Amino acid sequence: MRNRHDDLRETIESLVSYPSVPGEEGEVQRWLAGKLESLGFETYEWDPDPEVLAAHESFPDVETLDLADRPSVAGVLELGDPDAGPTVVLNGHADVVPVTEADWTSDPFTVRADGDTLYGRGVLDMKSGLALNVFAARAVADRAAESGDLDGRIVVESVVGEEEGGIGAAVAARKNPYPFERDAAIVTEPSSFDAVVAAEGSLMMRLRIFGKSAHAAQTWEGESVLPHFERIRHAFADLEAERCDRVTHSLYADYETPWPVNFGTVEAGNWASSVPAELTAEIRIGVAPHETVAEVEAEFRERLQAVVDADEWLRDHPPEFERFSVQFEGSEIDPDEPIVEAVRAAAADHGVEAPVEGFTGGTDARHLIDAGIPAVVFGPGDLATAHQPDECIAWSDVKTGRSIVADAAERFLREY
Repeated sequence: MRNRHDDLRETIESLVSYPSVPGEEGEVQRWLAGKLESLGFETYEWDPDPEVLAAHESFPDVETLDLADRPSVAGVLELGDPDAGPTVVLNGHADVVPVTEADWTSDPFTVRADGDTLYGRGVLDMKSGLALNVFAARAVADRAAESGDLDGRIVVESVVGEEEGGIGAAVAARKNPYPFERDAAIVTEPSSFDAVVAAEGSLMMRLRIFGKSAHAAQTWEGESVLPHFERIRHAFADLEAERCDRVTHSLYADYETPWPVNFGTVEAGNWASSVPAELTAEIRIGVAPHETVAEVEAEFRERLQAVVDADEWLRDHPPEFERFSVQFEGSEIDPDEPIVEAVRAAAADHGVEAPVEGFTGGTDARHLIDAGIPAVVFGPGDLATAHQPDECIAWSDVKTGRSIVADAAERFLREY
């Protein structure tokens, strides 16, 4: 006899089968909308709104974003008298990062099971979380139908573009797609069952340094950009260390580098026999939950200027240092929010501790929080294998996660 775990497993397998990299989410979203309808959900859909995104401080010029055929979808289950109770959102994203198939042991878009472990692109980040939301919501509705004493709504959201800064969630936060208000949310990103109430922000900067080219046989006639880059890189590393000592937050005390500076790409020169005359580096800088992106940018601009002021060449040929891509502030909610308490209590009922933690990455929770909707990140799986070949998750954790999220949602609806 089939049970909900069979349906959950099949739904994960179906979701993973769609290579829904950023810009290619349309097919999987249409499939999921059909699945939600077949399970009795009332479905909603919204497209990326260029006006909303153009006015949003997190996103670059809207002309640089691919917005075609990228619907976000949601399913709503109404319980009892829905207007007499609260609304809880179970949020997940449909997009996954690209793959290099040669690096995988098996087809990344076919779920492979090895004992209790499931492998596949997005199986961790975060199609298992998305699928468990569907069946957690359905479980609450089924129990409510039997008891007849539960009012409110459960919303299951599948948004697009999370890996690009949260395109679908940002639009839903700024332009509510539902004819009702939302009171709280659980974002089922992989958190190892920690209750994540704070998340780091991100500043993305592009550095360009200018030198003078010359023949490699007469390097003294040129000015290599590399020594200048190394001085700037070391200056930023020093500032990173200073900030990790100076900028404190109780939820980040155990992180060795809570506000990291990462030089993600560096490109210099155009010929092995020429002195490199130009360098471009792209840098991701961590922003503490209680800081602003502008404050952190000012610190790094000041440190860069100190390097420039100490060097005659850089004074005469100043580097460019400009924002690019997605920027976002950190986010944080009170650990005593009812949705956090509901998650932690439900987890405890299943023998899971669910400590309150901070997260060094960004999630769509920040968009919900920005809209005044308390959102906690809580889900199965260890983020360590996300975005990597042979991404994986424990099937037993997915089943436990479904049960905890269902119980947390019901607890919130009864006690809020």
